[in-house]
Amino acid sequence: MCWGAAFSAEGRGNARPHPPTRPRAQRERPRAHAHRLLPPRLFRDSCPVTALSSFQTPERLSYQQAVQQEFRPAQIGDSFGPTWWTCWFRVELTIPEAWVGQEVHLRWESDGEGLLWREGEPIQGLTTEGEKTSYVLTNRLEEGDPRSLTVYVEVACNGLLGAGKGSMIAAPDPEKMFQVSRAELAVFCRDVHRLLVDLELLLGIAKGLGEDNQRSFQALYTANQMVNVCDPAQPQTFPVAQALASRFFGQRGGESQHTIHAMGHCHIDTAWLWPFKETVRKCARSWATAVQLMEQNPDFIFACSQAQQFEWVKNHYPGLHARLQEFACRGQFVPVGGTWVEMDGNLPSGEAMVRQFLQGQNFFLQEFGKMCSEFWLPDTFGYSAQLPQIMCSCGIRRFLTQKLSWNLVNSFPHHTFFWEGLDGSRVLAHFPPGDSYGMQGSVEEVLKTVVNNRDKGRTNHSAFLFGFGDGGGGPTQTMLDRLKRLHNTDGLPRVQLSSPGRLFSALESHSGQLCTWVGELFLELHNGTYTTQAQLKKGNRECERILHDVELLSSLAVARSTQFLYPAAQLQDLWRLLLLNQFHDVLTGSCIQLVAEEAMCHYEDIRSHGNTLLSAAVAALCAGEPGPEGLLIVNTLPWKRTEVLALPRPGGAHSLALVTVPSMGYAPAPSPTSLQPLQTQQPVFVVQETDGSVTLDNGIIRVRLDPTGCLTSLVLVASGREAIAEGTVGNQFVLFDDVPLYWDAWDVMDYHLETRKPVLGQAGTLAVGTEGGLRGSAWFLLQISPSSRLSQEVVLDVGCPYLRFHTEVHWHEAHKFLKVEFPTRVRSPQATYEVQFGHLQRPTHRNTSWDWARFEVWAHRWMDLSEHGFGLALLNDCKYGASVRGNVLSLSLLRAPKAPDATADMGRHEFTYALMPHKGSFQEAGVIRAAYSLNFPLLALPAPGPAPAASWSAFSVSSPAVVLETVKQAEASLQGRTLVLRLYEAHGSHVDCWLYTSLPIQEAVLCNLLEQRDPAGHLPLQDSRLKLTFSPFQVRSLLLVLQPPPN
Repeated sequence: MCWGAAFSAEGRGNARPHPPTRPRAQRERPRAHAHRLLPPRLFRDSCPVTALSSFQTPERLSYQQAVQQEFRPAQIGDSFGPTWWTCWFRVELTIPEAWVGQEVHLRWESDGEGLLWREGEPIQGLTTEGEKTSYVLTNRLEEGDPRSLTVYVEVACNGLLGAGKGSMIAAPDPEKMFQVSRAELAVFCRDVHRLLVDLELLLGIAKGLGEDNQRSFQALYTANQMVNVCDPAQPQTFPVAQALASRFFGQRGGESQHTIHAMGHCHIDTAWLWPFKETVRKCARSWATAVQLMEQNPDFIFACSQAQQFEWVKNHYPGLHARLQEFACRGQFVPVGGTWVEMDGNLPSGEAMVRQFLQGQNFFLQEFGKMCSEFWLPDTFGYSAQLPQIMCSCGIRRFLTQKLSWNLVNSFPHHTFFWEGLDGSRVLAHFPPGDSYGMQGSVEEVLKTVVNNRDKGRTNHSAFLFGFGDGGGGPTQTMLDRLKRLHNTDGLPRVQLSSPGRLFSALESHSGQLCTWVGELFLELHNGTYTTQAQLKKGNRECERILHDVELLSSLAVARSTQFLYPAAQLQDLWRLLLLNQFHDVLTGSCIQLVAEEAMCHYEDIRSHGNTLLSAAVAALCAGEPGPEGLLIVNTLPWKRTEVLALPRPGGAHSLALVTVPSMGYAPAPSPTSLQPLQTQQPVFVVQETDGSVTLDNGIIRVRLDPTGCLTSLVLVASGREAIAEGTVGNQFVLFDDVPLYWDAWDVMDYHLETRKPVLGQAGTLAVGTEGGLRGSAWFLLQISPSSRLSQEVVLDVGCPYLRFHTEVHWHEAHKFLKVEFPTRVRSPQATYEVQFGHLQRPTHRNTSWDWARFEVWAHRWMDLSEHGFGLALLNDCKYGASVRGNVLSLSLLRAPKAPDATADMGRHEFTYALMPHKGSFQEAGVIRAAYSLNFPLLALPAPGPAPAASWSAFSVSSPAVVLETVKQAEASLQGRTLVLRLYEAHGSHVDCWLYTSLPIQEAVLCNLLEQRDPAGHLPLQDSRLKLTFSPFQVRSLLLVLQPPPN
């Protein structure tokens, strides 16, 4: 062996280095071939394209529109752009006669993301970042093949991961320009490609198995033998080298080898560093490429999630959609996930999570003939403890993700395990041990999958998801070639091209020894996403409420009016908009400004159309009822409510009234002459002391605000119990420095807590607002900083057990975090937080690293800190970030990140939170109902004709532990006369209860969340009531078939 040759290949010239050790030279010689000598020979002959022309547009045109445009001559090196524009290229090709018998490629390299069109269909993505820079015109040019053809390349002016200025997550550079650097025909040398793959894998094995491993030396020795016999300039020497590699890779492993299930994958964020409309094209680029690979590789299986993306492709690329359906029938294209999008796992409501599966599973059934059996959520920012129950009731008992590998503090202890939810439901969970959903088929990744696996001995199978992801792109032929070569080689795990079904079947067959994880899967990172882009959070909460109310009132209108048609199609469209916004980079606020603005437009559409549908339902409810024209007071919650309401009066004025409305029903609005409070209710007293402080008292709670607006006392009147810790103040606004290590919109780091600065108010700013009676209030102004200010009205209503804080903030900060704190006179090692369909406890101490990692957590409408006999709950109408440290309740209000949206959270914000001291447990005290009432205000809706003169209730429930969450029309409703009711147990108890209804019910039967009947679920109707049984946090759905309307 000539060592000098290796060094001349290294380009060291005349230098005389020390003689290398033999192993080092053995490594360097094959590496020189693999990295420098062979790659230039991948393409042999080449010629320029016959003609290249282009046109640019700021629009995303269809192919049919684009080819009608005026194309002008273009050449290599021309600039096009700027960001978010599109440049279409017409590429005219003529293949030389001399290339007969050769594999011919179109080589295309450009900035941006390209899609090649041929004969009117999208064929393949062309993206340098995704290693897709050539298109195979023919695997072998035959004598009779056409020599001339024209193709089009549609180039989006953005990269695979957007167009960040200076860094990936920076705000997009609006002026960025793009270039084409290559457009030519070339002969591809497939035998050089195979040699490169083999050398790369052999070097990977030699490195990965380590110097002390016998198989490592064999790999290195084989690579050197290949170099000895192979002359890159003489292709006739290649077969001998390939035979050496084949002999090595053909040496089989033992029966005990770990099995890796390699699945093609292409995670595409539905919106993130690019707008929604660009995702439509990302899907086409990625999936067209996958179809091509499936055609060339019958054993290649590609798993793909998110029904919304399928619908986009169906609408914009019907030919591609038909091909996907064809490959789905062959078992190569596998829809997974079962949801409309890969939603955030923390912030959507329980009902919204149900709708993700309901819309997704129904879509997959309709388009591909079957529902998904795996929940597929590789990239989201945490996983609610109610997901296992929701999955199981939607026909899914398998779950795949990998995001917990991003934990900042603690390593999650399992890769394959049973995940047990809040109610006891269990699903089989698998995290690919390679800690990625975008593998590329390297030996390093294959070995990492085995070494990393934390369940060795319990299971011998793992997932390996390969393909460029996030911005799409998907697998390449090179990735497939690597994995096929590693199929069953001594010293390595077995690699199978597999499917999700095969993987989980293998895991299930050896699941007896698996461990169980109980409760939420909390991601110890990205906890700033509970607060970032507050307007998106507010829009989400409001639109979840609007759709709840529209469905309920439309269902009641169907039952009350033979003329009313349930707006099923409109509601589906609105729900799908809301579900789209709940994608894990939208609702969380980790998206660019373009996406946030479009999401806000979606919310406005839901509000506008939702209010129109509400009015139509109220009109139907009022039809035929005697009564005066005017207002109808509607209660969309399943319990009777007596509350103070501001009623609109002629001339735009409002007057306060104390109204009582039955559960899930309505009452006529009181006339102006009957607005006095009930004698049994103590009025609200408001007193301003000489020192400027204000006391509010409604006989249930007594509140004292100091002259700056801070809360110095909160007393539960009946017991005289003080809720605010001695020597402290509540309603204390605090400001923190908020500078994450990298992920600006995503992360809030634990060290931000060290920068706490109370925002001090100015004495004398507190003033009395409403002077008492039905309502008392005080308000104040607070200068947060030189550029940000806050105004707040603190409100106490007659008969109300909680104190409301109506807040308006003008926020103009950079890397600051605003919270409000309430130090309590309560001691408990754990606090309770509402989650979907229930609640859970988290520690208030920092004993362990697992406790410490929860320094910022998420909650929905309430959190509570209680000791035996007393507690304090903090409610909100649109916030999600929270924490309880020791005895301090803290609600996260606003952040100010600058990437990827430099304008995030800047401007005006309105929100309400509330404080509720209570005797006994929060369950007994009605905290859950209070939080619902704050979020679902009574509706004063104008009646188009006479409003009903009497109150009416459609549904009520006998137990305070059970919440009737949803009333809607069934998806498959016979003549529109079948309703779905969804209830859940909210206290964490076993309970029997009665559901009362005044609707004409013909049949009642239990069903799952997909509204499929339970064959043994018939419910007898007794005196207009149904008996239901619940276990803790159980969600139950039932179908109610209404009696046919009278002729």
